[in-house]
Amino acid sequence: MEMLAASGNLSATDIYKNFKATPPAISQHLKVLREAKLVRVERRAQKRIYYINPKPMQELENWIKQFTAEMQERHDVLEELLRQEKLKLEATKKEKT
Repeated sequence: MEMLAASGNLSATDIYKNFKATPPAISQHLKVLREAKLVRVERRAQKRIYYINPKPMQELENWIKQFTAEMQERHDVLEELLRQEKLKLEATKKEKT
């Protein structure tokens, strides 16, 4: 994905050359990316040219942003609860002394 993002598009052969794995192994990875619709493939004569499919990537980015915001909100609520509990404990300790 990083190579495709950097170059815009690559042939399957160009992708294979960048890995120590066998072409069939890389082909299986590319198949998974195609089935997940993260990449598009275009046939040019005997070559297969791969591109990043931007729409699913944008959807994934939006989901990650939303998820991160929700987790941050939960973290903030928890942090506030812990702060309040700490204040209660400190107040209890002062009353006992």
